[in-house]
Amino acid sequence: MTSFIPRQNVKFNKRLVNIEQLSSKLVLTFADGEVAEASILAGADGIKSIVREHVLKPQFPDQVAPVYADAYCYRAVIPMADAEAILRDLTDVAKFYFGHRRSAVTYRISEGKVSQDPCPRPTKRPRTYRYFSQEFNYLLCVTDGQGWDLDKSVTEKVSHEAMMADFEGPGVDDRFRQLLAKANPIRWGFFHHLRTSTYYRGRVALLGDSAHASLPFQAAGAAQGVEDALVLSNILSELAKSSKEEANSEANIVAGLSAYDSVRRPRAQKQLEQAAEVARMLFFQHEEAGDDMGKILPRLQQGRFDWLWFHDVQGDVDKALSRMQKPDLA
Repeated sequence: MTSFIPRQNVKFNKRLVNIEQLSSKLVLTFADGEVAEASILAGADGIKSIVREHVLKPQFPDQVAPVYADAYCYRAVIPMADAEAILRDLTDVAKFYFGHRRSAVTYRISEGKVSQDPCPRPTKRPRTYRYFSQEFNYLLCVTDGQGWDLDKSVTEKVSHEAMMADFEGPGVDDRFRQLLAKANPIRWGFFHHLRTSTYYRGRVALLGDSAHASLPFQAAGAAQGVEDALVLSNILSELAKSSKEEANSEANIVAGLSAYDSVRRPRAQKQLEQAAEVARMLFFQHEEAGDDMGKILPRLQQGRFDWLWFHDVQGDVDKALSRMQKPDLA
């Protein structure tokens, strides 16, 4: 992908500290003192975004900070052989484990290798391939009623004893404790942006986690960032086709970013709201299903994810471009 990006357009080790919107441009100030100018700013600067603060603080100050979801996890990646020694055949596919106050997510990752089936076959019959993952990723999750001081960090180092204590008790399968013992004693807090009233302000737009940081329980948060980029890049491309004066026109830029917001925000916000609902099910805290798996499983099946997995993303691009051209009809 780097072949598409001119090297001179990329700078590292920069930290944005101020954004000033003028009628004809943006003035960006960085921590090292550099000042840059731009027509449009797309802020993909993560969950504790400086750009998000600029976009939301004037009208929606209570929506700037990410919200602690009253849960955290311990994470680790271990060799597949170690995982199989503990979980046996439970390592075969991604899995969710439900429980009171505690839950787990496990899946294979990294360095997938392929072997071709050597068995002879008729020429028209497709060959089969077997894929092998070399490592095993897991999250061991715990609900928390103590709150979290976000000013410090989204992670917290604790003692090994404190980590193991989180999974003590007769209700926890000892195999999870064996996995936990292999993790570093670092708590990763779960944070998300449950409410975001706009993904843009003037010439500035949000995308990715800065717009819609999500809990990980639908495995779809990063994909929403990719969809953001698809729609926004098409809007920027359309602007670039205009004359220089039209492309830099605040009215045209606002029309484009408004169209982006109107298409992307409902879908991305729905994803993170559903991810939060899955979290409540995993911890048996769902307001209707409780700890009744007979009620939980139907909510996670019966086409629940069709709108995520089988969505027409090109249709979203077309819709955004149409709304950009006719903003009064958006």
